[in-house]
Amino acid sequence: MKINDKVFGELEYNYTWSKDITIEFCGKEYEIALMVDGEEDGNFYTEQYEAYTSFMQNWNQIQQNILQPILDYYKEKRHELGYDVAFNENYPLIETTEQLLQKITLVGIVVSYPGSFEGRDIGLTFDCTWDEENGVGLRLLDEKVDEVGYQDVAI
Repeated sequence: MKINDKVFGELEYNYTWSKDITIEFCGKEYEIALMVDGEEDGNFYTEQYEAYTSFMQNWNQIQQNILQPILDYYKEKRHELGYDVAFNENYPLIETTEQLLQKITLVGIVVSYPGSFEGRDIGLTFDCTWDEENGVGLRLLDEKVDEVGYQDVAI
């Protein structure tokens, strides 16, 4: 089933509403999935529209603000696993956000149901070279990083 939403555009329903979009992230274009939580009737919440609209308006600033928290998460994971002491080719030393950008790929934006968190709630999902199974996920509340973890934190 498909709908043409006034904010999200043409979406297709397959347990969640989604479509592929092209977005610029740190100087490169990515083809990613936009996923919007919603019932089969295609009616979305005002909060979802507000979250997505505000996210898109602030995207240039947001992308600059998310790299350091992802880098911090990576360093913490690497330390927890002991790869800061013992070499592991999947967890190389990454010290800068420029190096980090070579290891992550933006793959999705998730517009969640409102109510789970206070504020405008958006999730970002990334594939990463160090954990192909779990990837990296970010939860943004009011366009600020609230949580970084596996992709499921964004869903």
